[in-house]
Amino acid sequence: MQDKHISSAFDRDLESLQSLIMKMGGLVEASIQQAVRAFLDRDEDLANMVRKTDVRIDALENEVNEEAARVIAIRNPMATDLRTVLSVMKISANLERCGDYTKNLAKRTTVLATLQPVEEAAPAIRRMARDVEAMLKDALDAFAQRDNELAEQVIERDDEVDQMYNAIFRELLTHMMEDPRNITACMHLHFIAKNMERMGDHVTSIAEQVVYMVTGEMPEERRPKSDETPYMDADGVV
Repeated sequence: MQDKHISSAFDRDLESLQSLIMKMGGLVEASIQQAVRAFLDRDEDLANMVRKTDVRIDALENEVNEEAARVIAIRNPMATDLRTVLSVMKISANLERCGDYTKNLAKRTTVLATLQPVEEAAPAIRRMARDVEAMLKDALDAFAQRDNELAEQVIERDDEVDQMYNAIFRELLTHMMEDPRNITACMHLHFIAKNMERMGDHVTSIAEQVVYMVTGEMPEERRPKSDETPYMDADGVV
């Protein structure tokens, strides 16, 4: 009877941790949507709301870490249970970093609002953001449902985000070369696209943690990165 009571209490602890992760993930999803809308509409007020939301995301990460530490100390979980708690902590860290990137996007939006827009970049960045947001939603669903197959699909999709980032980089480079007056705006746009690409990486890490949590093994091989920009010359050629 005592073992059953302990098991039931641990299940409640895990449900509490999962609830915190889903709440945190929901805030990050909303932040991505709002940050992109602020960027597209040049809405400084909405950008400031995104920056404030990051404080709530940070607070939730601290809450996850404190609760996970309490569970480890009190319940002394073993094997699968310990793996779950450790995965939750890593997932929350990745979500926190995604929140940081949306905050950075919002900061650059306030600067871009004062500059001449580079119209061609907006649709590409919007598509990239939608893909990252969809990846995050599926990664969170995979976590909630313990669906390692869905998590594996999320990992594969990061390559598409990398390819979009490469295309945006080339386009922005062309704009800067054609008209030096575009340089300041294009540099900010490049960092926005890079933030999106890095969010894709963190979402991929979340999906990898789901695979580990469910199967006990990390995906066999880390997918090679498709970000080619470090190897490009001034003409955008790899």
